[in-house]
Amino acid sequence: MAQTVNDEALSGRISLRSASASDGDFLLQVYSSTRQEEVASWGWSPAQQLSFLGMQYEIRKRGYAAAYPSAETSIVLVGDAPAGSMIISRGSGEIRLVDIALLPEFRNRGIGENLIRRLISEAARLQSSVRLSVLRGNRAAHLYGKLGFATTGGDEMYCEMECAPATF
Repeated sequence: MAQTVNDEALSGRISLRSASASDGDFLLQVYSSTRQEEVASWGWSPAQQLSFLGMQYEIRKRGYAAAYPSAETSIVLVGDAPAGSMIISRGSGEIRLVDIALLPEFRNRGIGENLIRRLISEAARLQSSVRLSVLRGNRAAHLYGKLGFATTGGDEMYCEMECAPATF
């Protein structure tokens, strides 16, 4: 059964710190953990998987930097333990959740929900919207809907979602 962050003790232990150059290996580990099951199903050797995931991570990193040059990459902490990463781009009229990912042992515990609720609260104070893009079929889309996000568009691969001030 999934645990959630309903108790103040765990919620108070969730924090963010700015990522630094020394966090590169950890950020790759977090990204790889989100694709491990998919890549493992291809029948490649562990070395091939690692090489592919490293290339994909670098491509993604460059793509995000080009699309969101002022985005902030943070390390998600639970207590002192690095648990994942979060990329946020703040602009005029929107807070964009570019990416959020947790290591497997920290998933389904309400940590991501807690962080997204914090973004929604920040946006409400600023009379702004929180926007994101999610891969169609991704289980996170259910959470986003539960938190008040509505589909605003997309394409065959991705769904654009927004939590607008009127829905706060």
